[in-house]
Amino acid sequence: MKNYFPTLFLLLACLYSTAQPIPSDPQATPETVNLYKNLLKVQQEGMMFGHQDDLAYGIGWVYEEGRSDVKDVVGDYPAVYGWELGHLELGDAYSLDSVHFDRIQGWIKTVYERGGVNTISWHLRNPLTGGSSWDTSSKEVVKSILPGGKKHELFKQYLDKMADFLNGLKTANGTLIPVIFRPFHEHTGSWFWWGKDLCTVEEYTSLWHFTVDYLQKEKNIHHVLYAYSTDRFTSTEEYLKRYPGDDIVDLLGFDLYDRGPDYLPTMKNCAEMLTTLASEKEKIAAVTEAGGPIAQNHNWWTQVLETLKPFDLSYFMVWRNPWNPASHGAFAPYKGSADSENFVEFYNNPETLFQKEITKKKLYK
Repeated sequence: MKNYFPTLFLLLACLYSTAQPIPSDPQATPETVNLYKNLLKVQQEGMMFGHQDDLAYGIGWVYEEGRSDVKDVVGDYPAVYGWELGHLELGDAYSLDSVHFDRIQGWIKTVYERGGVNTISWHLRNPLTGGSSWDTSSKEVVKSILPGGKKHELFKQYLDKMADFLNGLKTANGTLIPVIFRPFHEHTGSWFWWGKDLCTVEEYTSLWHFTVDYLQKEKNIHHVLYAYSTDRFTSTEEYLKRYPGDDIVDLLGFDLYDRGPDYLPTMKNCAEMLTTLASEKEKIAAVTEAGGPIAQNHNWWTQVLETLKPFDLSYFMVWRNPWNPASHGAFAPYKGSADSENFVEFYNNPETLFQKEITKKKLYK
């Protein structure tokens, strides 16, 4: 009788290898593929902490080499770094948060070299009215920038500038640096021109498809993971109502700010639904933007951690610390802040992951 075991073993090995999770982009660069696979692994080991504009500025300082409010408190950098690209589409030198785009590119390279994760948001101008992302005066904006719309060519120019920026993210040897791109976020609300009351489901999903297709097929961008990010939601059906599809989404996330006593129960419910869905779809899961009243609730960090510990989340990212705290409250601890002691406890918990631990994991290899 012939021995079929070697053949069977090879067949099973091939089946296993083809079943491994891969990014939505079939032409994703090797580093992007590795980041995707490793983020799926990381979320089973712990939760990375992220902070918007962490290296750019903090409470009372701007552009100090190597400085970070988070590092000032715990002696370690975040694992995830958020960057805002609003005003890039205008050809401006500075973002809407007044950070020079050349500096942002430099920091993205720094983060990559230390093994951290970069994620970008884009509060782009309203192409129809010329107003900000928060200009919700018209329900025709998304329709106007889709193929056949009167602002379609302008929107393509916006995407061209985004592509130029992304193609500039290279190491000294020419390796393209992977980033997580979170476009048209919080669309379950109606405070942005792409929000649920400002466009139809079909228009929103078409906007996603055109954006991704244009960047990939027309601009040859293949070092991006795409994040679908809602605001709070009450059911899986609500979460998926405007979902553009598994074929163009790599990360499932939600944004949730603490605005009242229902925050932790809402966080728990959203995280449970999200991680169940992400597991079914083999997608990365994350709390993509958050923030709380840390100046008043000095135990906020460990309260959030206890809420999220049961769930497989790759990261939890809070918003920025403005250099002038009077303009907007800080969302991360800083040297001398009242929540610092609690954040140290958050940092020391084995469930949280910061830069030192993530560097060891070599996410891009």
